[in-house]
Amino acid sequence: MITLVLGGNKSGKSDFALELLAQAQGPALFIATGKARDLEFREQIRAHRRSRAPELEVLEISTDLPRALRQAKLNFRAVIVDSLDYWLFACREAGCEEEKVSEFEGVLQDWGDTELVLVSCEAGLGPLPGGSEVRAFIRSLGALNKSAATAAQRAYLVAAGLPLTLKQG
Repeated sequence: MITLVLGGNKSGKSDFALELLAQAQGPALFIATGKARDLEFREQIRAHRRSRAPELEVLEISTDLPRALRQAKLNFRAVIVDSLDYWLFACREAGCEEEKVSEFEGVLQDWGDTELVLVSCEAGLGPLPGGSEVRAFIRSLGALNKSAATAAQRAYLVAAGLPLTLKQG
């Protein structure tokens, strides 16, 4: 089963996703996509690490999420990806966005029985950004979120720490 958890920055989406993951049976993997580029984000990553259960295995990746997911299916009953927006940014920066997104969508189509929880920012709710690069990223992220929501059996939007059900079934 695939579950998508969307929300704004610091909305509580990661905490909610971890609650969903805790309900899964068997060994679980946390795939982290964020890379610290400044002191503030480094501290946010440390705080996330401290809040996770110590038995939860963590894999830090850059652009190769599709390969990591295919491998994870072989060894884990549950997987969380936190978060798609950081992964998309890494792919865009590396010049492989189109290829990796297409590959990721293929992995979702053939996912199977392993519990998969995808976390992503819902970034298109505010005013349209003035810069063309930011607009292009927001549009790509919106398309990625839409694709993930289509593949998901469940989808939630977390606002102010409250999960709202978007799709169930």
